[in-house]
Amino acid sequence: MGVEVTVQGLTKSFGGQPVWSDVSLTLPAGEISVLLGPSGTGKSVFLKTLVGLLRPDRGSIVIEGRDLPRLSERALYEVRKLFGVLFQDGALFGSMNIYDNVAFPLREHTRKSESQIRAVVTEKLDMVGLVGAEKKLPGEISGGMRKRAGLARALVLDPQIILFDEPDSGLDPVRTAYLNQLIIDLNQRTEATFLIVTHDINTARTVPDNIGLIYHGHLAMFGPREMLLSSTEPVVRQFLNAQRVGPIGMAEEKDAEELEAEAQAGVELPPLPPIPVQLPPSDGLPRRAERPPGQWCREHGVTPPPGSFAGRHDAERPTVELDGVDLRNHREVAG
Repeated sequence: MGVEVTVQGLTKSFGGQPVWSDVSLTLPAGEISVLLGPSGTGKSVFLKTLVGLLRPDRGSIVIEGRDLPRLSERALYEVRKLFGVLFQDGALFGSMNIYDNVAFPLREHTRKSESQIRAVVTEKLDMVGLVGAEKKLPGEISGGMRKRAGLARALVLDPQIILFDEPDSGLDPVRTAYLNQLIIDLNQRTEATFLIVTHDINTARTVPDNIGLIYHGHLAMFGPREMLLSSTEPVVRQFLNAQRVGPIGMAEEKDAEELEAEAQAGVELPPLPPIPVQLPPSDGLPRRAERPPGQWCREHGVTPPPGSFAGRHDAERPTVELDGVDLRNHREVAG
């Protein structure tokens, strides 16, 4: 089962220049959370700080009663075993085949025999649809397959927390959709706590249970998906709905003159788009943190945008193979 991660007052700077400050949030155990923000806001730095690769200037990261920034290097090394990380490029060793890449953490951090390692690696490759690709080198497979190989390696030590650093980076919309489905299915199977850093708005609107937005060095908002997708807070509204009108400009925050010009021109905020239903697992079972559509809005007296929660995702579930993989049963097939 995944574990809860509680972040309180986290602050990080480089050379005296703040990246973000006073970030506080709680990642609920076993749920999927997404972290958004304009480029250069330090989202990847936040992931590296969570896993202990970077030390914050101040603040706490509490997991199972342990405050990571205050642990010794040896104690932190042990806590890191709770984490699995999928890096932007998969971070595969180019000289190793897929099997050896996935087996690497087991050989480095466990005393398992090669037969035990083979069983674990085969299981994880099956989970991401790469059985049959074990002998291929990273340069011989597609970008989507490299992402899945990196994900298999992130899963191999059975982590309780999995961090995804822009998993859709470099992928086209079709492969991003398939990867999103795989993430949903893995969350249901592993019960781990997921945190995804992404720029993909469709991913943010359909995949997570919770959404956070970092802007101008601060956490603008973090909470249940419906809370942010129905929010009228200017930055959250503009970013999550990919709107041009609002305080965010092309390079930086719009100044007072730009905002005044918009007001003088009578530029109105477009209406909030409907809140979509969450992407369901491909096996038809409920999500790990399933909630009735619209529950948060009803409980908090919020009227969702017209047309919200209409329809189902059944037609969007994977039913064909991609990159030689039958996504219905995650098996490698010819082609």
